[in-house]
Amino acid sequence: MTISNKTIFITGGAGFIGSTLAGRLVEDNRIVIYDNLSRDSLKNKPFRDHPNLKVINGDILDFPTLRQAMEGSDIIVHCAAIAGVDTVIKSPVTTMRVNMLGSANVLEAAAQLPRCDRVVCFSTSEVFGRQAFRSAETDNTVMGEVGEARWTYAVSKLAEEHLAIAYYHEQWLPTTVVRPFNVYGAGQIGEGALRTFIQRAVRDEPIDIHGDGTQIRAWCYVDDMVDGVLLAMAHPKAIGESFNIGNQKAVVTIYGLANTVVRVLNSKSPIRFTRKDYVDVELRIPMVKKAYEMLGFEAKIDLEEGIRRSADYYRQQVGLP
Repeated sequence: MTISNKTIFITGGAGFIGSTLAGRLVEDNRIVIYDNLSRDSLKNKPFRDHPNLKVINGDILDFPTLRQAMEGSDIIVHCAAIAGVDTVIKSPVTTMRVNMLGSANVLEAAAQLPRCDRVVCFSTSEVFGRQAFRSAETDNTVMGEVGEARWTYAVSKLAEEHLAIAYYHEQWLPTTVVRPFNVYGAGQIGEGALRTFIQRAVRDEPIDIHGDGTQIRAWCYVDDMVDGVLLAMAHPKAIGESFNIGNQKAVVTIYGLANTVVRVLNSKSPIRFTRKDYVDVELRIPMVKKAYEMLGFEAKIDLEEGIRRSADYYRQQVGLP
C-alpha cells in the first residue's frame, strides 16, 4: 500500500528501525523525526540531509515540546523506547518511565490533533515471557517475576499496548500495535546478538555465546519489519488491532546462529561460551497468521541473505573489503 503526501511523525526515528522506515518514506512524504539521539543510526543514512526530513532533538517525557512538535502530522509512528537487555537491567526505573509515561504522552498528544490518520505503537515479543512457541496475538501475555529487572521492559510495553487500544475504544484514536520479533539488519546499533556476531565475524574475532546456546529465536530482517509497519500505517483493517511482525521460518538456536554466521561469511572466528548473569528467553517463535490474513504481510528475506546484507553494511562502515 502506497503512502504519499503525508506528514509522518516518528518518535525514536533516528534509531535502527525508525530510520530505516524514514528512508522508505522520505521521497514521497514529509518526515519529522523526534528523538533524543542517544542511539543515532540516522547519521549514517544517505538521506540524512534530505529536504523532506526534519529532525527534532526531543524527549517523549517532555509533553509540551512533544505536542508542539507533533502539530500538523497525519501519521504517528511511536518507536521511541528504552530497549536492550543490558540497558534495561541497568536502568529499570528509566525503562518504566520512558516506556509507560512517554508512550502515554505520545498517545495523548496524538489524541489532541485535529485530525490523525493513524498511530502505530511498537510493543515487543517480550510480552510473551520466557517460553513463546508460535505465539499468537490472542495468547496470554506474561509479565515475569516482580523485581526481576529484565521484565520491566515487557511490563512497560504491555502497558503501552493496553493504553493504545484503550485510546481507540474510548476516544476513537485510530491506533495499531506491532510486536517485533528479533529484528536485525543493516544499520542496527546498540545491543543485539546477531549484530554482534556479524560484526565480530567480519573481523575474524571470537564470538561469545551467553549460556549454553540452546536458546531458540526467529530472526526478522529489518526490511521485512518495515514492510509490516507500512501495512500497519495504511491498511484499514489494522485499526484497533495488534500484530506480530517476524519471520517464523528463520528459526535457529543461538549456537546454531553463531555457526551459521561463521559459515555464511567464511569467517575464522572461534565460538566461545561465557557465563550468563541474567534471566533469558529460552524460546521465541511468532505466529504471523493474523498479519498475513488481515494485512497481507509475509517475511521474504531468509536468514542467510539477511546475514550477508548486514555483513556488507558493517564491512563498508569500517572500510573492510
